[in-house]
Amino acid sequence: MTRNAVQLITYADRLAGDLQGLAKVMASEPWAGAFGGVHVLPFFTPFDGADAGFDPVDHTQVDPRLGTWEDLVALSDGGDVMVDIIVNHVSSSSAAFTGWLDRGSASEHDGMFLTMSTVFPDGVSEEELTKIYRPRPGLPFTPYRVDGELRLVWTTFTPQQIDIDVTHPVTLRYLDTILDAAAASGANVVRLDAVGYAIKTRGTSCFMTEDTFRFIADFTSKAHARDLEVLVEVHSYYRRQIEIGRAVDRVYDFALPPLVLHALYTGDATALHEWLTVRPDNAVTVLDTHDGIGVIDVGADQSDPESPGLLPPEAIDALVTTMHAMSGGSSAAATGAAASNLDLYQVNCTFYDAVGADDHAYLAARAIQFFVPGIPQVYYVGALAGSNDVELLERTGIGRDINRHYYAWDEIASDLKRPVVKALMALCAFRSAFAVFDGDHVFGMSEDGSTLTLHWKDWEDWAELTVDVSDASVTLTWSYEGVEGRSDDLLANPPVLR
Repeated sequence: MTRNAVQLITYADRLAGDLQGLAKVMASEPWAGAFGGVHVLPFFTPFDGADAGFDPVDHTQVDPRLGTWEDLVALSDGGDVMVDIIVNHVSSSSAAFTGWLDRGSASEHDGMFLTMSTVFPDGVSEEELTKIYRPRPGLPFTPYRVDGELRLVWTTFTPQQIDIDVTHPVTLRYLDTILDAAAASGANVVRLDAVGYAIKTRGTSCFMTEDTFRFIADFTSKAHARDLEVLVEVHSYYRRQIEIGRAVDRVYDFALPPLVLHALYTGDATALHEWLTVRPDNAVTVLDTHDGIGVIDVGADQSDPESPGLLPPEAIDALVTTMHAMSGGSSAAATGAAASNLDLYQVNCTFYDAVGADDHAYLAARAIQFFVPGIPQVYYVGALAGSNDVELLERTGIGRDINRHYYAWDEIASDLKRPVVKALMALCAFRSAFAVFDGDHVFGMSEDGSTLTLHWKDWEDWAELTVDVSDASVTLTWSYEGVEGRSDDLLANPPVLR
């Protein structure tokens, strides 16, 4: 990314209607001062498929209802632009897949799609099948009839998302065309969606194996040749995240959101502080995304339960229970077996509701995020301190929709007047404009674990954040070009560089 600034994560249609609308938003205040770039969630054809754009029919085409590649190029004039490359699957409605269903081995796309026999040509044992890791209940296969023959097609996520063989020449050419399109679009970062599942190796969990790391390295080399930086999206055991961080440009810090919530819920920042001392610094930090708030990232290793997580099982249970209580029970109605899009590793809830819509706790959490090393990203619902959209959940029955609100222009204007949103935008602008966050950092914690201190220094400039997690009180002090500042209440007195 071109500079160390806060990035916005958003769907084009759910915040601004389309790509041209998003460009207008990003160029206007307070957005332009708050954010140094934007991650535009899938805008490919169709953006409103089975998984909100993550099931592309044509990964090289912008859905005409949202705009054109030229609109994305125009958006990049205002800062960094990140786009998704979905390397694990395509839509069951794609021409490549439907053509293969019709013609089988005679199709030009034969070999592109994974079946059970692709990985297990000589049959498979029950032990091998049960070893496969999947983020949803059940086995990752869906029966499809291919040229008259019933086949078990590999579908890690939903029956509409068809896994592809990323080692096959046909697929490699397909992925190259996507990289070319991204490079021509003005984007400078690509996010590898669901890449942890991209390689299926017999006898393994088929998740983040040695073969997966090799694929990521090869793909990253191709991206670098096109001047694209790579962000890897993987929910996994925290030690695996550290390992991934060593091998890639950037990796998400998905452990941060549940650990910040745990600290605020319990008044004890010990687990959070321990993570801060070992986490990869080349991370993209988040509190919220288009998915839910992950818990697998702080739990025990799924492939080796004897390897403990950042939080013990009872603490994770309490975390989830408290989150449901804080949201008034709405997150419980959107999570797990309560709604479709079943996920084993996340709670569907806005971060604002996860802290009980407490403005001070919300700003304290954001301040922690912004002081943690890495590139901060703020989800569009979080940028407007949005609450759970229960009406949308009830209408669609899709759990994740509770955190995927559609904003009207007048609603955005109204929310921008709320004190908590004004304060968050000011905090984003402080973080984006202050070069001290390119300097050196030190973390500290009080003996009782209730107070966390995060300090940055770059030559004579410095910034220090102290958060008492027992009551979410914050003290933020700084020195910028010889002028010192202080805020003891981010809501009433947000920081401003002078």
